[in-house]
Amino acid sequence: MYSANIDIQRALSGFTLKDTMFTYNSFMARLYNYCKTLGFESGKILPSRAFCSDENQGYPIILIAKHFGTFPFNHGRVGSIVSTDRHGPHAEHGKDLMIIHASHVGYNPQNRMWGNYHRRHTEDCEETSSCGRIQGVLEWYLCQYTLAKANIFLDRHGDEYLVNIDNQILNERKTEGLFVHLKKMIAVQPHGEFRPLRSQSTSKCYRASQEFRALIGDDAWGAHGPQAIGDKLLPELFGFKRHISGDPETHGLLEENLILPMPWIVASEFPLLTAAQANTQVEFDRTYQTLVNSKAYHGKRVVFISGLNIDISPNEDQLFPLTKFSPWAAFVQERNGHRTVLEQDELMKRLLEQSEDNPDEVHLEDAIHQMKNVEEITIRP
Repeated sequence: MYSANIDIQRALSGFTLKDTMFTYNSFMARLYNYCKTLGFESGKILPSRAFCSDENQGYPIILIAKHFGTFPFNHGRVGSIVSTDRHGPHAEHGKDLMIIHASHVGYNPQNRMWGNYHRRHTEDCEETSSCGRIQGVLEWYLCQYTLAKANIFLDRHGDEYLVNIDNQILNERKTEGLFVHLKKMIAVQPHGEFRPLRSQSTSKCYRASQEFRALIGDDAWGAHGPQAIGDKLLPELFGFKRHISGDPETHGLLEENLILPMPWIVASEFPLLTAAQANTQVEFDRTYQTLVNSKAYHGKRVVFISGLNIDISPNEDQLFPLTKFSPWAAFVQERNGHRTVLEQDELMKRLLEQSEDNPDEVHLEDAIHQMKNVEEITIRP
């Protein structure tokens, strides 16, 4: 469990936003030009997007159409889950294939807060969670974490550092809930037992382990009697059990993606941001595994890129949000079957090498005007 926690922490910290964000117009031009360097043929590239269904994902879709010259295929489900069962149809519809996947999170530049988004089409430009599906998944876990922070107490008597834990948190027979890692918090008895110093009406009192004291610092105990552990309940100290039921849209995949990193998500300053990053990472890996085993893409050029769409809340006079993209990783397959995975640093390098000018971009207004002037075709029943 300890090494698994380290792996999760390293994975989450490995997705950096610093110096990795592109405006969407710049990103799309660079991505198109990068595909051209791989031999993709202009006019024969079929892009696909795997975005959440929220309306604030529309602007990126418009720019995909502008730069790739066609409306993108749809690989996405609510919550930014990739529909991997759509690989076959996507591969059939184009010669060279590009897939872009992105979880999304809102950002308010006025207060520099992550997670919410102003819905300019509501009556009073209401602010709601940027991804309602992710928020819906997080609510139960955030509630469990809040209860645990308020029902684990640190107490000190002279040189004794004590931990009082509510019996409901200690109940290992419960099928769902937050479970503390007692081995990290409690001094183990000679025979490996977690024997309490005393049992109280609704809790048990234990002697804190040296590991626990070193992790949160002795100052956390204070000198004025028992106090709730609060934010000192670090993600290394607990995990969750949850019965995940399938749903028509994601079949439980979103919650499955998030349950292992959930302690870091609920304990983070901006849970929706951390959850979106974690979902991006898990979905990239899951989709990559399906791509390399998909017969549909054999003998075809493929680029699959995954990252984070950052939905910057628009002003009331803005038609579209100023969406930015932070790439996480990419998978590249050549026609001869050679495959490459680009991690974030290498992917950033490849994109920055490309021009922000796309000589093949479509002027959508001209294209729409041209369609209006096409001679009418009569459809006969």
